[in-house]
Amino acid sequence: MNRYIKNIGRLLLGLALSFATYSCNDYLEEENYTNLTGEDFISEDNADRLVVGIYDALRPVYKGYDVAMLGTDIFTTQGNISTDLSSLNVYFNLNSSNGSFSSEWGRNYSVISKANIVVNRFTNEISWVDSNLSARDNGIAQAKGLRALAYFNLVQQFGGVVISLEEITEISSDYTRSTEEETYTQIITDLEEAIPDLEAYPETGRFSKRAAQHLLAKVYLTRAYTSFAGSDDFEKAAALAESAIDGYDIKSQTYAQVFDYDNQVNDEVLFAIQYGAGGDYEDRNNNKHSILMYSVDQLPGMNRQNPYGFRDGNAMPTEFFYSLFDDNDTREEATIHRTLFANVVDSVGTDIIAVGDTVAYFPKNALTADQLADKLDRYYVYQPDQYYYNDAPVDVPGVNYLYTKNQNTTNFPIFKKFDDVGFDEAEGGYRDTFVFRVAESHLIAAEAYLGAGNPAMAISHMNIVRERATGVANHYAAVTIDDILDERALELAGETNRWNDLKRTGKLEERMKLYNPHVIDHGSFDPSVHLLRPIPASEIILSDNNIEQNPGY
Repeated sequence: MNRYIKNIGRLLLGLALSFATYSCNDYLEEENYTNLTGEDFISEDNADRLVVGIYDALRPVYKGYDVAMLGTDIFTTQGNISTDLSSLNVYFNLNSSNGSFSSEWGRNYSVISKANIVVNRFTNEISWVDSNLSARDNGIAQAKGLRALAYFNLVQQFGGVVISLEEITEISSDYTRSTEEETYTQIITDLEEAIPDLEAYPETGRFSKRAAQHLLAKVYLTRAYTSFAGSDDFEKAAALAESAIDGYDIKSQTYAQVFDYDNQVNDEVLFAIQYGAGGDYEDRNNNKHSILMYSVDQLPGMNRQNPYGFRDGNAMPTEFFYSLFDDNDTREEATIHRTLFANVVDSVGTDIIAVGDTVAYFPKNALTADQLADKLDRYYVYQPDQYYYNDAPVDVPGVNYLYTKNQNTTNFPIFKKFDDVGFDEAEGGYRDTFVFRVAESHLIAAEAYLGAGNPAMAISHMNIVRERATGVANHYAAVTIDDILDERALELAGETNRWNDLKRTGKLEERMKLYNPHVIDHGSFDPSVHLLRPIPASEIILSDNNIEQNPGY
């Protein structure tokens, strides 16, 4: 098994139970226990500390964006179209030594390890008085729900994985993979056992009954496409998605309000990975604001402390993604920055740039020569076909300093909906990471109803999501799986795992070859190999080769 599972029991018994506190104002707040070890620490009075540790372990899981984005239709790399051979993006030389896969594996198994500790200790080692039995059952339910989430993350990427349901107290290499079908069965078992003991509306930050219903809906939906699908998986997915929605009207707030920094704890969010300031700890360590952007600090009038953030990672949206927004879709303005403003005084040649001046502009539709001439004397303009780097400098007449002051080779509308405040390069930001939203519950329901042969209900759920975005009722008169994938892109870009969505629906190869510019030029995708990720080589070695590699790697 991996080093996280092999060492976790030994570490917990030999060191302080120092699970990082999951604390901030109005969030999960726990006391800071220091230098307390072993059995003396664990009692019914402080056992919830173990549960909080699972949530802490989830933070790194939702920082690995490359496996979720690259090699898809709406995301690509910021590399040269002519030469870039990023293995995750174009599937060239994709192998088991890639660190992204070992991170994905290890981080999720860390969650599983901590969840197993909770289940074991709450069941076998803590004496509960009758009045606290509901707390015991709820703690176990949270652990099983989060364990199911981690296994679902793994099975979609790797296929069948090692199922470990016991607390690990000693090092062992005697582990083998279960089948993909067995892994789905365990995920479903965990969630079905958890749901009755979870609260529908718990303390902010806790895994709720509705979040578990949302997750189980997605599990059934995903299994419905497999060779071992249950005969009623689509129907179950639809019913569970309806339960997760629970009558909530997403039109009660706008899309922009959902992502307002001061409104992160809002009724549409079913589950979020939380950060923030307050309590015994200040956790300013989220990199969400830094994804899907280029190094804007290289622009004139910008410094490293600019209000947009700093680049983390190598992903960027494709031109296809930007093209999906209709003119009346309010999600566009809430999702991306088409205009960037200076935050420091600067100069370019004899031109003085003041704070608040426009520095770069990305028009939605290509400007005419006359329109360009009116703007180019004042700021950079990047037309929709000038986002990618393809050797030659962008041809912008009249701007001969473009590649002397601005060192970027890719320039594109950066993401806005994850904007943060008070961040820095050393620690990151405070913004929460939304994992499940009710809007996605509607899109899960739409896909499930379509699969179940009920297009009318699929159309209804799609129109609910679209109407909030555009104000136009009954946009969809018919729905296809491509419509659903397009709507998911518009609503959930950067939030959900796009690679998983395309794989689930059987659209990965088709859509990446249509819309990902690097794949079009260099794609080496092989569906007999690349619909599964390679098991990390380090994990196979640690298991004494008991864990089998996926075919083709």
